[in-house]
Amino acid sequence: MKTSVVRPWIASLALAAVLSGCPQQEPPKEDPVQTPVARHSYVSFAALGTPTPLQVAGRLSIPTGAQGKVPAVLIAHGSGGVDTRGSYHAQALLAAGIATLEIDMWAARGLSGGAEGRPRAVAETLPDAWGALKYLSAHPSIDASRIGIMGFSWGGLMSMLSATRKYAAGAEPGQRFVAHAPFYPVCWAYNRVPSYEFGELTGSPIFIQAGEADQYDDPDSCQRLVDSLSPADRESVSLTMYPGATHGWDRLEPAIRITDPYSHTGRGGEVDIAPSPETAETSRRAVVDFFRKRFGLSP
Repeated sequence: MKTSVVRPWIASLALAAVLSGCPQQEPPKEDPVQTPVARHSYVSFAALGTPTPLQVAGRLSIPTGAQGKVPAVLIAHGSGGVDTRGSYHAQALLAAGIATLEIDMWAARGLSGGAEGRPRAVAETLPDAWGALKYLSAHPSIDASRIGIMGFSWGGLMSMLSATRKYAAGAEPGQRFVAHAPFYPVCWAYNRVPSYEFGELTGSPIFIQAGEADQYDDPDSCQRLVDSLSPADRESVSLTMYPGATHGWDRLEPAIRITDPYSHTGRGGEVDIAPSPETAETSRRAVVDFFRKRFGLSP
């Protein structure tokens, strides 16, 4: 739930997918920019369960030199759209032998992002997650039994809701995310705002990372949420809080101030988003360790 700039390469691809109206993507076009640890492709896939057909675009990155099928993580952006956070975390996941799929939910819907340019509720974008899960599960380089999801703010909320049995029913039968890693997922809203029900979890582990100076929440909002869960659900959830960290600490561009009606535990108002390179690096290492452990990869 923050303002940022949509990355042009992914926005143009998503728009092209919408205009084409094709239910299936063309064979992936190889990205001419290669990294030492990954090969990149532009892809698109159908969202599952939307009222009208919707093609969602993304960048799929596969670690090079991997033997056999590899695990994968879906990366979901915040309210402002795709920005540098996705690639920042993707680089570390790829280096650990984990594929990534960074998706653009806004361009496919013709949205501009920010508090005024996003869907009304996070649940409206869960079909994008289920479509991505279906796409990754069928990919010949991906291990369908080891697919996780992470996201920032809006994408963090998606990561949380996709861990509930209620919303996980939207996935293809037999498919589910096996690990969830939300970043600053606006903890106060769960079980208070309609369509943000959080409970009766699937049992897949959930690793929440949040900042004590996040102006969407009170400093103890996330801990109170975890404490409110049933004993069985609490077993699935771990939480790390970062002292002094604001919302979007891993957005490493200059600090900004935004306005959002969901901030300040629903009272609305201004939110400071300040970069913290130290916290960004700590949280990046932590999320890679979380997925590596869940996927059974060696350190």
